[in-house]
Amino acid sequence: MTNTPVVRSALAKRRSSRMLLKAAVQLTGQDRRKFSFTLPARATNLNRCGAAVHVNCELAVGSTIVVRNQHGAEVCARVVTRISATEGVSVYGIEFLEPDDEKRPFWGISFPTA
Repeated sequence: MTNTPVVRSALAKRRSSRMLLKAAVQLTGQDRRKFSFTLPARATNLNRCGAAVHVNCELAVGSTIVVRNQHGAEVCARVVTRISATEGVSVYGIEFLEPDDEKRPFWGISFPTA
């Protein structure tokens, strides 16, 4: 199995700082085998533009998923890379496809700029 990360410019700068926080989320999309799923997941390393998500299924790098937070807000995200996989739990880096609304941020917190 080969995991090819989405290529970014070597000069690309992080758009917001990461916060070492955890949040319960729900993910909806299609797994690697194109089966639809809706599963609970845990988001870590939160930032304004995405997070790392821990989920017990395999996602396809480059695919689009819907992330729902505990308050019912939803945002579309792209699976950017597979970070790790241990004991049935895979960790993926995701980035939001829509800009974060500063008036109602998805994570419910304010992030300093990077």
